[in-house]
Amino acid sequence: MKLLVDADSCHTAARVVIQKRAAKENLPLHFAANRPIPFERSYHPLVETGLFVMEVCPVEKDAADDRIAALAQEGDIAVTRDLPLASRLVKKNVHTLDDRGRIFTQDNIRHCLSLRNFNIAVAGNGRPERAASYGSKEKKTFADSLDRIITSVSQIKSKI
Repeated sequence: MKLLVDADSCHTAARVVIQKRAAKENLPLHFAANRPIPFERSYHPLVETGLFVMEVCPVEKDAADDRIAALAQEGDIAVTRDLPLASRLVKKNVHTLDDRGRIFTQDNIRHCLSLRNFNIAVAGNGRPERAASYGSKEKKTFADSLDRIITSVSQIKSKI
C-alpha cells in the first residue's frame, strides 16, 4: 500500500495530515504536481528514508493526473479533488478520497462526475463557482476518512 497525492490542488492542511499519517505508518508517499509544492521537512521524516517523493511533472494538461494513474495499483490510497482522475482510480480499485474527506466509490463516482459537469455548465452560463473555505472541520473530516481507509486496508492486508 502506498499513498498517492494529486498535490496541485490538495490543501496545505490536508498535505500535513497525509505526511504525518504516512510517517506514523511508514507508508510510501508520492506527491505529484505540475509545479514544486513546498513542504516543511519537520512534517515528513520519510524524506531521508526515500519513502517520500515529490514529483514535479511536465506542465502539460493532466500530466500529474496521468502519473498518479500510472503509479496507482489496487489497494493503494489516492487523494485528489480531480473527479475524472478519481474515476480512473476507482476503476483500478484504488481507495480514493478528496482533501475534504469525501470517499469516492464505484457507487458514487458517476453521480459526482454528473454534478461536476452540471456545475461546469452553470459556471459557463455566468454563475461563478464559489470557493469553499477549508477549516478545522474539513481537516478533521479528511483526517478521519484517511484514517478509516488506512486502517481498513491494513486489516485486509494482515488477513492475507
